Amino acid sequence: MSEKSKAGRVPTLVDVAAEAGVSRATASLVLRGSKAITPATRSRVEAAMQALGYVYNRNAARLRAHSTQTVGVILPNLTNPFFATLLAGVESQVEPEGFSVLLGNCNEDPDRQDLFVNRMRENGVDGFIVCPADRTERASLQRLTANAIPLVQILRRVDGADSDFAGVDFMALTADVVQRLVALGHRRIAFVSGNMDHSVQRERIQGFRAGMKAAGLDASLVISIPLTHADGRASAPFLMHRATPPTAILCFNDVVALGLHRGLQDLGLSIGHDVSLVGIDNVAECDLMVPGLASVETAPFRIGAAAGELFLRRLAAPEAPTSARFEETAFVSRPSCGPAAS
Repeated sequence: MSEKSKAGRVPTLVDVAAEAGVSRATASLVLRGSKAITPATRSRVEAAMQALGYVYNRNAARLRAHSTQTVGVILPNLTNPFFATLLAGVESQVEPEGFSVLLGNCNEDPDRQDLFVNRMRENGVDGFIVCPADRTERASLQRLTANAIPLVQILRRVDGADSDFAGVDFMALTADVVQRLVALGHRRIAFVSGNMDHSVQRERIQGFRAGMKAAGLDASLVISIPLTHADGRASAPFLMHRATPPTAILCFNDVVALGLHRGLQDLGLSIGHDVSLVGIDNVAECDLMVPGLASVETAPFRIGAAAGELFLRRLAAPEAPTSARFEETAFVSRPSCGPAAS
């Protein structure tokens, strides 16, 4: 132990740096968990801290940096496993940089979302990653950007709210699925959508209609239902007890598609033969169904990771132009999707 420590003076970061033979800046990066530090250097600094009895005063460091090392993440529906995976992607990027996540589940309620924003601001979060709730108004998010509070919109975005964005091109996604179904001979294709008002809802419907129009087909068979297993199941008779029922059905997400999968079987239909069924998101349950549910992999972990990266970038460069990251998607073929019946 050094003579300074023996003399009773509380060791400082400068003492740790001298003991480890590194600069004070390097010692500080070790304490903040930076990825830029090599394992050997980290070990030397940590050994010096232990030898000197140095204790990092994280609260004091945060005050000096005007930072709480926290990010407010507000999501609309954590009962959907998609959003839990999205959150894991965010954490994969921010936690190694020393940030903790304060999580709010707003249950698609914009008033509850505003409440979370206010409470998190009162606790000094360094910024927000938000998947806007159903019917979120532009002014709700503009209050953040107008006060230079870092904001990343994830998956969904509110037009006119000037912020970074991480998500997927959902118009291209649904148009691509329609093209695949048309190539399999389907001409009567239905789209089972949600009953909410947000950008993903609009983009998926627009993509469906664009794909149908490009193929010269009628795009009018679009129904809107709550995004639950039960409502998906209940929609089966409405769709199939028509004079000319669809030969293929595309669903807003896998939650609805899994419910509809059961509903079609309730009617005695052979999925993949009598009618094809496709979901979106490719949740794990798609592989467990019989027949397996065809879906589109939307990479929620990668979307979350991209949002985390954009948040850290915004903190480091507050004046940088806003940026949008779109992750690639992939169609996952399974037996629920087959050629149109002759």
